[in-house]
Amino acid sequence: MSAELTVLALAALLQALQFLLYAVPANLELGPGYTMSARDRPPSREMSDRTARLGRAMNNHFEGLILFTIAVLVVTLGNQATGFTAACAWAYLAARVLYIPAYAYNMRPWRSLVWAVGFFATLSMILAALV
Repeated sequence: MSAELTVLALAALLQALQFLLYAVPANLELGPGYTMSARDRPPSREMSDRTARLGRAMNNHFEGLILFTIAVLVVTLGNQATGFTAACAWAYLAARVLYIPAYAYNMRPWRSLVWAVGFFATLSMILAALV
């Protein structure tokens, strides 16, 4: 398996881990009455700021994972994998790992800088495949 596909698989596992990092405290804070409901109404209790940030970080990775998956497919199906695209893929994954605590602990401006590393690594993969 190529490095890019390996990183994509690891990024998917990271997404599952992020779900657990968010879901466990959200269920504890909101209670099973709300989390097991259809959620037709707002919760009667608020989540803590950190839990809410973990949820936003998880959703942000879903968004980033879409573009990263496209980049991996373009590189892989276009037979354009290189050391550079592999390094970009690893940079994306490292950025996504660092993004979780940066967001959870409200580390500004680091959260945005870490996000930018992952975003530009993904764009660089696509551009490299087109050259």
